[in-house]
Amino acid sequence: MDDRSTTRRSFFGLAGGAALLCTIGGEEVEVSNSKGLEKADAVAARVRRPRAAAARDVPQIQPAPGGVRREYWIQAETARWDITPIKRDEWHGRKFPNRNGYRAYVYRQMTPGFAAPAGGINIPGPTLRAEVGDVLVVHFRNADRKLRQAVTMHPHGVKYNPEYDGAYMGDFTRAGGFIAPGETFTYQWECTPDSVGVWPYHDHGPNHTLNTFRGLFGALIVRPKGVKHPDVSYTVFAHQLPPPITGIQRNFQCLNGRAYAGNTPTLRSRVGQDVEINAFGMDSNFHTFHIHGHRWKDPAGTYVDNPAMGPNESVTARFVEDNPGRWLYHCHVFTHQDTGMAGWYVVDP
Repeated sequence: MDDRSTTRRSFFGLAGGAALLCTIGGEEVEVSNSKGLEKADAVAARVRRPRAAAARDVPQIQPAPGGVRREYWIQAETARWDITPIKRDEWHGRKFPNRNGYRAYVYRQMTPGFAAPAGGINIPGPTLRAEVGDVLVVHFRNADRKLRQAVTMHPHGVKYNPEYDGAYMGDFTRAGGFIAPGETFTYQWECTPDSVGVWPYHDHGPNHTLNTFRGLFGALIVRPKGVKHPDVSYTVFAHQLPPPITGIQRNFQCLNGRAYAGNTPTLRSRVGQDVEINAFGMDSNFHTFHIHGHRWKDPAGTYVDNPAMGPNESVTARFVEDNPGRWLYHCHVFTHQDTGMAGWYVVDP
């Protein structure tokens, strides 16, 4: 399905074709085209650190008995990102023009002390992993000076005090809610028994909506202590990259920052493996997660093959693989799957 009818004003699916309105630093900004995005960035760059967000001494949080402090070094940076790197859709054999790239905003994992990149540029950011009793220690650096605005890391599902919330809250902002360009901050998040699950993290700074749409999001997984881990684990985010974000005159429905099978992640496993696929919604829309030829149990113990997730919600497909072949996986909102939100799941015998 061609999505050329999607206009700059309708891409967010808001009633009446209204543009997205972002409130940034007390100013309302309409974002219906790339100039609106530039204005939003300029407004975000003018936001000053609230007095309550001044750096302060905070206690080091200790893990529960048997737990450990699991350390990550993560930095936020902008990077050129190609939405359709192979320039075609392998499912329908459709070709795309060369210009399908944009300026993304990403979380990148670094080696200890931010000495060097620990891997390439990816959307989503690195998956953070811990067990009950651990403390996730995330050394975070805002490494991007081009957009000149504060960003953060805000987690779901874990326990933290206000300093480690990672949320800009105007005059009530605490230290972790305003990390200016060139600055670093260390978050400490406790993994308690009620943290077991799969959760998102994302920017929650002054320009959080647009920066999250650009790619500032990732996943964290907390498992019970000593539980068996899956043989294969994947994280898949369903989200859109619309014209005002990319400057491209079409709306891309994406999985992990890519659109259309062959560009989106190709998931792989073998018969007999314990497979886990964690799917998230990471925009303002309703999505589902469907894998052809497979079923699994939901938390209530009912077999499903197309569970739904809303913004910042997740579903987990976990099963022992027994069905070799090449399979489609996709969002079953038809206008999403036909404009890019689909990929391959390949099972070897």
